[in-house]
Amino acid sequence: MIEVKHLTKRYGNHIAVNDLNFTIDKGKVYGFLGPNGAGKSTTMNIITGCLGATEGEVLIDGHSVAEEPMQAKRLIGYLPEQPPVYMDMTPAEYLDFVARAKGIPAKERAQQIETVTEKTRIQDVRNRLIRNLSKGYRQRVGIAQALLGRPEVIILDEPTVGLDPAQIIEIRELIRELGK
Repeated sequence: MIEVKHLTKRYGNHIAVNDLNFTIDKGKVYGFLGPNGAGKSTTMNIITGCLGATEGEVLIDGHSVAEEPMQAKRLIGYLPEQPPVYMDMTPAEYLDFVARAKGIPAKERAQQIETVTEKTRIQDVRNRLIRNLSKGYRQRVGIAQALLGRPEVIILDEPTVGLDPAQIIEIRELIRELGK
């Protein structure tokens, strides 16, 4: 499903990622572990096509992120470390905005939004402004947007950072459910 071959990212003389190779099979849940500055977020940004590699190749279900970006990106749902939510929107408005941006057909949009809202358990807050939500609910809204379009691959960058212990347990349980 994901193949990373000889991935390298340099910033001038600094090497952020050095000749990384791995394969992730469909239906598996993996995590990157390492200290700050180890290249985890940089690797995820390259895999998702948000950042270019200096060298190497990333394939998503056989599609090169560099050479076939549209085909590869359609297969990916991504939540960066800071959820890209608009504070002046409600989750319902934001998810509709993201669904439109992803090109989800109008006839499927409402059902997909309902499905991701249920999966992430944000039904009770869907009509509140995002700025008034707890960090845990903002994370859930971010995960919901990553699920829109039914991606084959979901990449979550530090989905539990800054959450309280109860929220961490809830997000980890959600990730386990998504892995099924």
